Amino acid sequence: MSRKNRSTKLGRVLKKRKREESTSEAKPEGEEGTAPPASRTSDEPLPKKVKWINRQRVLVFGAAGITQRDRHLMNDLKRIMPHSKNENKISRREHLAVINELCEVKNCCKALFLEARKKLDLYMWLSNVPHGPSAKFLVESTFTMGELRLTGNCLKGSRPVLSFDENFDSQPHYALLKEVLTQIFGVPNHHPKSQPFVDRIITFSILDNRIWFRHYQILQEDGALAEIGPRFVLNPIKIFSGSFTGATLWENPHYITPSAYRQQLKAVAGTKYLNRQQQKIKYMATAPEVTYKSLPEDEVFEGETLTKAAELTGMEIETEGMQQKKQFTFKKKKRAGKKFTKKPKAIPT
Repeated sequence: MSRKNRSTKLGRVLKKRKREESTSEAKPEGEEGTAPPASRTSDEPLPKKVKWINRQRVLVFGAAGITQRDRHLMNDLKRIMPHSKNENKISRREHLAVINELCEVKNCCKALFLEARKKLDLYMWLSNVPHGPSAKFLVESTFTMGELRLTGNCLKGSRPVLSFDENFDSQPHYALLKEVLTQIFGVPNHHPKSQPFVDRIITFSILDNRIWFRHYQILQEDGALAEIGPRFVLNPIKIFSGSFTGATLWENPHYITPSAYRQQLKAVAGTKYLNRQQQKIKYMATAPEVTYKSLPEDEVFEGETLTKAAELTGMEIETEGMQQKKQFTFKKKKRAGKKFTKKPKAIPT
């Protein structure tokens, strides 16, 4: 090997060592591996930052047999919940566990289901699909938006402020219902169908062992409100561990079925006649013979008025029977009319 080739080869080796030493000094201690390539070999796009994190979707629908008012109430709930989805009515013969499959098909994690009995009573189910818990309510005193015609008006799709009564923190079953109501009626932030405004408020109050639902518009920042509707009262019946199934976690001891309540009203209405008769008999038995003692001055008002006045004054007073009516005679006047004479007929010749 010539001296020239030897020198060039040695220079290459020295340069390579210098490069390796410089790269090793630049790397921090404990880090191994080579530097990333300058060009990206994969064609996959970079992940985007997503603002819509809470992807709660609620399936709102009812069973066959609900009345017209119940259907309007369901439509009002869909209108105030932009994160809800629709579904056709299901048959009353279907088991409620089928709703879990419908929610899975619709990609929903919450369910609000309405069912009617005897076309008189409306029941509402609130469930967390598919693991639960779920709660059953009796809906009372329902009033829809079109029925009330209130003055409140808010932007469609706006996010509401949920206001809960302080009694929700008093007992554990109310705390559980508070969480379920929050997840169902709360509109997620940055939802595609929602508006970035807060101009309404939904209140949940506990009174007489019932949950009262009210929906208001925020008029001013000082707290002025105007009711929008709808309004209804939820009477809790049971809370189950699963979604529409499972063990009973809590049961309302104050709950009375609507059929039993109507029977009580009929029984009370049937005893009205007996009560009136008993009150009459009791009054006749306890009524005194003489209510109060008469005074000597009360004799003035006894008897006929004219005869009593004649006795007191000593004057004779003519009564209507003693007075004679004047008789008036009317003579008929003859009418002075014209005398009409018939003309004699001409005798033909």
